Amino acid sequence: MKGEVHHHLEESIRPYIDLIDTLRSVGIQKDLALPTIVVIGDQSSGKSSVLEALSGIALPRGSGIVTRCPLELSKRPRLSYEEKIIEFGDPSLVEKHVEEAQNELAGKGVKICDDLITLEVRSADVCDLTLIDLPGIARVPVQGQPQDIGNQIKRLIMKFIEKQETINMVVVPCNTDIATTEALRMAQEVDPEGIRTLAILTKPDLIDRGTEKNILAVVQNKVIPLRKGYVMVKCRGQQQIDEKIPLVEATQIERDFFQNHDFFRPLLDENKATVKCLAIKLTQDLVSHIKKSLPKLDEQIKKQLWDVRNELKECEAGPPQDLKGAKQFLIKILTKFNDKIKSLSFGELIIKDNLFVQLRTEYKKWNDGLNDTKTLKELSQNYRGRELLGFSNYRVFEMILQDRVAKLKEPAIKSLNSIKGTVTHLYVQLEPKIKGLLQQAKTEQRIMDQFEMESMIYTQDPIYLKFLNEISSDKFSEAQLPAFDIKSKYSEMLQAYYEIVVQRMADQLPMLISFYMLKETAQLLCTDMLSILEGANVSELLFEDSDVSKRRKYLQSRLGRLTAAQEALMHNLVLNSVSGRIQILLIVFMLAVICIQNNINGAKGLSDSAMLCVFLITFLYNEN
Repeated sequence: MKGEVHHHLEESIRPYIDLIDTLRSVGIQKDLALPTIVVIGDQSSGKSSVLEALSGIALPRGSGIVTRCPLELSKRPRLSYEEKIIEFGDPSLVEKHVEEAQNELAGKGVKICDDLITLEVRSADVCDLTLIDLPGIARVPVQGQPQDIGNQIKRLIMKFIEKQETINMVVVPCNTDIATTEALRMAQEVDPEGIRTLAILTKPDLIDRGTEKNILAVVQNKVIPLRKGYVMVKCRGQQQIDEKIPLVEATQIERDFFQNHDFFRPLLDENKATVKCLAIKLTQDLVSHIKKSLPKLDEQIKKQLWDVRNELKECEAGPPQDLKGAKQFLIKILTKFNDKIKSLSFGELIIKDNLFVQLRTEYKKWNDGLNDTKTLKELSQNYRGRELLGFSNYRVFEMILQDRVAKLKEPAIKSLNSIKGTVTHLYVQLEPKIKGLLQQAKTEQRIMDQFEMESMIYTQDPIYLKFLNEISSDKFSEAQLPAFDIKSKYSEMLQAYYEIVVQRMADQLPMLISFYMLKETAQLLCTDMLSILEGANVSELLFEDSDVSKRRKYLQSRLGRLTAAQEALMHNLVLNSVSGRIQILLIVFMLAVICIQNNINGAKGLSDSAMLCVFLITFLYNEN
């Protein structure tokens, strides 16, 4: 039965461990935090020895800061960092490759770096876990280290242990006061209730006599309570390493130490001692943590997938690599661009900053300004010529109106410049080179031409009479024209004609701007864009801004990772569901056999078996 139980335990935990390994292999940890175990401790706390015992490989050792980059230990036989992957089969080369990787990332010496190094190990003799080893906490900088090295290390540690998805494995030597341990204090800061913290007590052979009971109380969770508790281990010492005692033999030496210890022997029965016990506990704790984290993980992946897809829509697809596809892509872009330009110029493209809403506002300002100039004062003696009193002079009439119209030039150009800024801002969003194609100079010249024409003082007689009759208290017809051509009517006559000027200019300026700045510019731009296709260097034209290209590649990479992660989660869900149903069917089958066998015991035996069957099926169904 022990073999069956072990097999069932392996079957129940492996899918979860494999799931996280799969998620990590697709790189999803770049986007969100995965359930993992982080190892922290003071310098010389025994971290390396514990990790060696768990992983089965020799890690870099020495005095001072040995781990200078976060080191992730997983179950695949290779070492990777940044974009590099190093495959090797000889475990004795691990120390060399890790040191080389740290020197490349953090530089030679004693500096540290945030970049993660992943060391993957495959062995049937070690536990199926992924652990991240962080630099040991240092208090006093040594030669070559920055003065704030302690703060740098703490900042790096906090970056990992504050995540709710992390189990914090704190390594503390037995021969130190656990209450003053910096690593445990940091873990308590981010996990005050001790829900995510497991403490490992090392070096039990170095404790002072008489302190055994105090340390035993710590391991039994009586001093500083932690939900995940404590485990004591005795790993290889420096002498055993120098003597090259293998890890398998060191495991037996460890068990013998606890078995023969007067105080620590009970820890074996309580499953609170030895590396083997630690490995089992870590595995169970990690799987439990993974199960709790999966719903949140699933939500995060779905949300990020939604966001990434929306961001990719904004980036649109990049140009194809083949020449034929690139040409078709260019034609499609130019056609789409020309359609946008035309729609924008005709007011059919409604965007956030609606062009025609802004133009209408500017045109209204122009119209309001014209209306403010309508009031004409009584004729001044300054405009009187050599004529006697009572006689009129048409030249005076012309001079007054020409002077008034000339004063409208400045506000007209000001209005043009304001509208040019609005049009340029919106057009440049579609095509930066639009600035060189805007017909501002031509538009300005046409406006000046309009003012020159206005200085001619002309309108049709019926139009003039219509405005004059609206202003004057007297009503006139064309037959009566000589009768009202007197000086006393000059103000009304001027006012009537200026009304015509205002009406013409109120519409003419917007029409000139709309025609030359919008319609003609759009036509020129469309022609210019299509001419690009003639003998064009397609690759050069489709060369993207590096930031745009990098952003698209980054988003596509994220999309790939998130999609693969979502598929892995779905696959795990299906497997667990199928596994649960298979278990139920097997139990039903076995209990059906028992029912048949118990049939010889009569109705009561059959009834008891049936009740047991129903109970177990219900229990397993709820579990799954």
